[in-house]
Amino acid sequence: MKKARLATLAALLLAGTVALTGCSQLMGLIADNQPVRDADTSEITEGGDLDVFTLSVGDCFDDQSATEVSEVPVVPCTQPHDNEVFHEFIVDGEEFDQATIDAAAEENCGGQFDVFTGIAYDQSVLDWSTLAPTPGSWEQGDRLVSCIIYEYGVRTVGTLAGAQR
Repeated sequence: MKKARLATLAALLLAGTVALTGCSQLMGLIADNQPVRDADTSEITEGGDLDVFTLSVGDCFDDQSATEVSEVPVVPCTQPHDNEVFHEFIVDGEEFDQATIDAAAEENCGGQFDVFTGIAYDQSVLDWSTLAPTPGSWEQGDRLVSCIIYEYGVRTVGTLAGAQR
């Protein structure tokens, strides 16, 4: 009986070691998918998955299929991408109110569109959207709205700042 317990214990320790080694290697792969920023300009120089709460104006990223995202795949803007953050602002308020967030986005993102692109929104082929608080993230203190610019169905290379199109 004692030998069976020792064999079982040895098997469990071996399995645990293999599992932990696998986790360690998996964590290494996950950590390797972190983007790299230039120390001077803060521009993304190597792509990876970035928490949406750490996006900055000028960051470029690819589309996500989910309606709620916590991370986006960022890439250097010199590489083909779907979206670019062109403005950010904080929404005021104690309670989550989608209508208030939408109105603030229209005022802030819509108001900065022509400043960023150099052309009026109604004359542009470009469009804008937002990454905005959800009821759940609002409860956690999220008030940041990121204004996103893109051209529908087109992968952009470079920034859309001053694109005038």
